[in-house]
Amino acid sequence: MSFTTLLILIIIGLLAGILSGMIGVGGGIIIVPALVYFLGLSQHTAQGTSLALMLPPIGILAAMNYYKAGNLNVKYALIIATAFIIGGYFGSKVSLIYFSESMMKKIFGMIMLFAAIKLIFFSK
Repeated sequence: MSFTTLLILIIIGLLAGILSGMIGVGGGIIIVPALVYFLGLSQHTAQGTSLALMLPPIGILAAMNYYKAGNLNVKYALIIATAFIIGGYFGSKVSLIYFSESMMKKIFGMIMLFAAIKLIFFSK
């Protein structure tokens, strides 16, 4: 794994962790598209990798299916999971200290709207 790839994985994990800590989004909205667009993973591999990093609380059985099908990058999932934990801690701190409830709703809505527009109008 190159240094650039490692750096991208850490950035994805931190960004997803921060946004998850701030407004409760991460896996499907941040991690999956980032793995596809920035690292060139297939949609299935990105989904499997995203599920693996959230294994304990969310999707052990689903991740096992992706793993069995060869669509899970374990190294990527572990690196992003570590950075996600750190990002989640700091993102929640920032959210609680600097942003009001109404501002958080607006940020969440904007992220959801952006993701929806991208999926509706720019999917291949």
